[in-house]
Amino acid sequence: MRIGAHVRQDTDPLGTAHRLGADIIQMFVTDPQDWKKPETHPQAAALRESGIDVVVHSSYRINVASLNNRLRMPSRKAVVDQAAAAAELGAVGLVVHGGHLRDGEDAALGYENWRKLFERQADKGGFPVPILIENTAGGDHAMARTLDEIARLWDAVGDFDTAGFCLDTCHAWAGGEELLGLVERIQAITGRIDLLHLNNSRDDFDSGRDRHANLESGHIDPDVLIAVLEAAGAPAILETPAEGIAADLDYLRAARG
Repeated sequence: MRIGAHVRQDTDPLGTAHRLGADIIQMFVTDPQDWKKPETHPQAAALRESGIDVVVHSSYRINVASLNNRLRMPSRKAVVDQAAAAAELGAVGLVVHGGHLRDGEDAALGYENWRKLFERQADKGGFPVPILIENTAGGDHAMARTLDEIARLWDAVGDFDTAGFCLDTCHAWAGGEELLGLVERIQAITGRIDLLHLNNSRDDFDSGRDRHANLESGHIDPDVLIAVLEAAGAPAILETPAEGIAADLDYLRAARG
């Protein structure tokens, strides 16, 4: 099981990975608040040859499900562009949030938009890396907050080879899903968990708030987080506050013996 962290010093992700002793790192390939097309990363070759796994997190603005053409169309293009950039890094996948609709919009159309993303790319040979759809924390019109919503999304995209799933523990907690037994409930829907975002939460259960905490300082029992890690058996990325990530990694190593 490979364990690592999201690296915020994107100019030197490899150096950060070495300092943390990480087996896997997550990084952005472009400004997460922008639509700018990624450029080739100066460490691309070194990352491919490093033996450290890389996963790319897509831009936050992406909302594949949206019924608004001005948001959905650039979102599709951004997923394609960022998947290509991820492939240049030798990444194991591209994490994309499930997205959401606006009040009064038909959720069925949002799930169909997710399917169209994969269908359109399949006609062009498919994505070069798996697209790891991540559960989200809040929103009354989210595509992937509850298990029922995840099931509807998976009914739309689960038959594509490049569709994968990323489970975020903080998001699940904030979204009102009990963590004990969650891995098994997710796997019953998707058949897989490709990546785990192992995060504690600064807020109470079912808060709908996406605010991460370090592993021993949030509202989730750290023993429960370790149980999720062991049950998932997937590579784990910490997205916890930067000042505590090294201690979080030490805690995980000690907890796992």
